[in-house]
Amino acid sequence: MSYLFNNFASVSLLFWQHLQLTLAVLFFSLLIALPLGVLIARVKWLQGPVLAVLGVLYTIPSLSLFVLLIPLFGLGTTPAIIALVGYAQLLLVRNWVIGLTNVDKAVIDAARGMGMNGWQRFIQVEFPLALPMLLAGIRLATLSSIGIGTIAAFINAGGLGTLLFQGVITANYDKILTGSLAVSLLAISANYFLRFLERRADFAIRGDG
Repeated sequence: MSYLFNNFASVSLLFWQHLQLTLAVLFFSLLIALPLGVLIARVKWLQGPVLAVLGVLYTIPSLSLFVLLIPLFGLGTTPAIIALVGYAQLLLVRNWVIGLTNVDKAVIDAARGMGMNGWQRFIQVEFPLALPMLLAGIRLATLSSIGIGTIAAFINAGGLGTLLFQGVITANYDKILTGSLAVSLLAISANYFLRFLERRADFAIRGDG
């Protein structure tokens, strides 16, 4: 732990870079996944093809995808964000669609009977009921982005992966240990926080909280 204490400022900077990268990925991922999920939840025949394409994208090795994007976007955070957004889509869209399609049709019919239009039904009924599944998808996508994001240091995207790569190259086990602990701390904290939100949303639906 001496390396962490002696280089706390630089490690904190890399930690912040990793967090920023993850937040940017989640922001852009949700901009795509939310409307896409609503679309394929409404248009049933699109679900199979869209989820199949997203599944194939998710299976592409991360390092290969990063390298493929370099000729188009160069080095840095841009190709990293694009690749990580692509990986997050399967986790987000799949959970979002499951949440929307599992909303009780009787509840939707009741909302329709109360005079709610389509937008009101979505905002006041479908979205709150599907929110726990969406949050579960966000949690999975966040953990995936944190983990795969360490490899993005290979293309100069910064973050805690920098410590891991430098540690391996120079056989500096203190850097490797510090980087591993920092990534684990970020992942565990994110998982705990999002799991808490997920449970609160579920309790709100059940009327227990």
